[in-house]
Amino acid sequence: MSAKKKEEINIATGRRKTSTARIRLNSGEGNFIVNGREVNEYFPTPQLRKTVTGPLNEVEMSDSLDVVVNVCGGGCSGQAGAVRHGIARALEKMDPELRKTLKKAGHLRRDPRKKERKKPGQPGARKRFQFSKR
Repeated sequence: MSAKKKEEINIATGRRKTSTARIRLNSGEGNFIVNGREVNEYFPTPQLRKTVTGPLNEVEMSDSLDVVVNVCGGGCSGQAGAVRHGIARALEKMDPELRKTLKKAGHLRRDPRKKERKKPGQPGARKRFQFSKR
């Protein structure tokens, strides 16, 4: 075994729609890597970046933690929501005292909304074929 103390890494999973994000949080200087790229490069719009960094900004730890994310499935919005959920869960695992703050801000709740399935005998989930009387 090595002489230096092993750094504690907090691992958590976040989900939204069909996206799944695996989060690794450890102390550092505020690096944020998503699928091997910088967060500003991976999430192009300010709205998505705000969503992703929401839990870190809520507990004011964005400069003291390094975040490494692997996210797959879904689109930009679903992936951003999955990353947000995962970061909140990792923060709670790291420090249970943060639970109250994260819960009040709504970061710990998994968003259950998904695409509704297509039903048989109709063209979409809700749409019906045109009715013809004659």
